[in-house]
Amino acid sequence: MGTYGVVIPAYNASATIAETLRSVAAQTLRPELVVVVDDGSTDDLAAAISGIDLPLRLLRQDNAGPGSATTRGIAALSTPFIATLDADDLWLPGKIAAQLAHLERLPATAGVFTHIRSFRDGEPDAMAPTAMPGWSRSTMLIRHEVAESIGPMVDPPGGRGEMIDWIARARESGFVLDMLDEVLALRRIRPGSLSYGRDAARDRGYLEVARLAMLRRAQSKAGSS
Repeated sequence: MGTYGVVIPAYNASATIAETLRSVAAQTLRPELVVVVDDGSTDDLAAAISGIDLPLRLLRQDNAGPGSATTRGIAALSTPFIATLDADDLWLPGKIAAQLAHLERLPATAGVFTHIRSFRDGEPDAMAPTAMPGWSRSTMLIRHEVAESIGPMVDPPGGRGEMIDWIARARESGFVLDMLDEVLALRRIRPGSLSYGRDAARDRGYLEVARLAMLRRAQSKAGSS
């Protein structure tokens, strides 16, 4: 199987990132490199990731959003496959092995995602009753050349929706993205996190993502007429 690297964008994630990294270290296939991108944190992220048994590289940037931080991390890797992970979520041990096997079997597939189950912060046994398809950063494994072809992850106003936009752009470019049936990642529900609950200001990002998708469709239709 090909080697893979991991990108973890992190903003004030010192309370959770060590557990996240331990779930990466527990993979049956070890990553070549894990790039943590500190997106302008005010906590001591460097201290939080010290002592983890992984090949780690810490990059720092001014706060620009998780999409920007993910894009920078991808640019820092040279591995043929790239996995991404939010700094408060977890992988189950066989995640990467299952995804790499899938991509090796299906060379026309650009990327593969997995189902995900949520749990409450501090209550690892308090799992959501059902899992859901995880079209998200924490479940993605993608071919490096595909990620570069799609281009940067753009953070919309409010900070939500950059993965929806990026996945939509991938599909519009004709890339095949698959979803594994297995639950291989866990999403932490934590008050104060970017994706927690409904928030009118943050949810503006979803509206912007929808607007951009409609613009691309209109431009594509005009170009083909």
